[in-house]
Amino acid sequence: MPNDSMVIDRVGLDRLVDVLREHGYRVIGPQVRDGAIVLGELESGARLPAGWGVETAPGRYRLHRRTDEAVFAHSAGPGSWKQFLHPPRRKVLDIGPDLQTEPVEDVPARSAFLGVRGCDLASIAILGRVLGGGAHPDSSFTARRKDLFVVAVNCTEPGGVCFCASMGTGPGVSAGYDLALTERVDAEGHRFLVDVGSEDGAEILAELTARSADAAEVMQARAAVSAASDRMGRAMPEVDIRALLRDSRESPHWQDVASRCLTCGNCTMVCPTCFCTTTEDVTDLTGDHAERWEHWSSCFELDFSNLHGGSVRQSGESRYRQWISHKLSTWYDQFGSSGCVGCGRCIAWCPAEIDLTAEVTRLAELAEESDHAHQ
Repeated sequence: MPNDSMVIDRVGLDRLVDVLREHGYRVIGPQVRDGAIVLGELESGARLPAGWGVETAPGRYRLHRRTDEAVFAHSAGPGSWKQFLHPPRRKVLDIGPDLQTEPVEDVPARSAFLGVRGCDLASIAILGRVLGGGAHPDSSFTARRKDLFVVAVNCTEPGGVCFCASMGTGPGVSAGYDLALTERVDAEGHRFLVDVGSEDGAEILAELTARSADAAEVMQARAAVSAASDRMGRAMPEVDIRALLRDSRESPHWQDVASRCLTCGNCTMVCPTCFCTTTEDVTDLTGDHAERWEHWSSCFELDFSNLHGGSVRQSGESRYRQWISHKLSTWYDQFGSSGCVGCGRCIAWCPAEIDLTAEVTRLAELAEESDHAHQ
């Protein structure tokens, strides 16, 4: 089978940003800001986080300088691509005198995402099913995802809280990209193996200075990605997690989690697939004009499930159980897959250092102990 992979150098990566901008794309990618690697618009490749890595652990995220100038040798930061497809806050309606309403036009410029990992590529596909599928797709989401150009990146250096390998979403990228990069920094220089995933990707690559990759380069790049699977910082237990959460509804472990959980909702805010929203109406001082705004919501909020008579889930125990059970179990019933992609953000950005994989592992242990006790 012929090899179609190409190779570009570091200058070529910068040129990729320029070419995408010349084609009218708003290029969004990783950059260093406020002590973290965040996602934002790139005016040039010079903004990319060359030479920066991250250290992650439960409740911990720290930048550090690397000994090389690798651009993508860092794991997931606090922000995900969700914020550009499903904004944290947006105006949906203008309400004038006599309650006349005008929907707000929400047609953003075409976007190009640069540096999408396997876990986040999977999360975009999940959001596509949740918000873009069904009988009534979210028009804001579909408009933002339309004509989206994706430059994916194969991971070769997973972080301390990554567990994408056990979720089947990484470290290599799958379908859904236009171009896919594998970064290599060694004695032979700094370069990127490029795989084409679409005709649009091929057209963009044709405008870059690239050469064909030889068989050894391809083999070494694939091996580096494969080796990353064995260096994950975390892993989900090898059990039927969907059934485990379903059958653990009355587990005493929820009380243990509740004693530590602050119900702050950080995990839902950084999660790349949580999609819940609420709306609020605001008016000016004259009362002649009002606006309706949509913004992210969280199942950890006390009034999230508020019905006549009060909140359905008043305890932290019930709210944490709702989140993890939906994410890892009942999501299958609604959307046909898990809602977790193994990015580890909820672990790194939990101020109480609660580790999703550890909690599931403990539930599995308790379930096994219970089974043995009844035998």
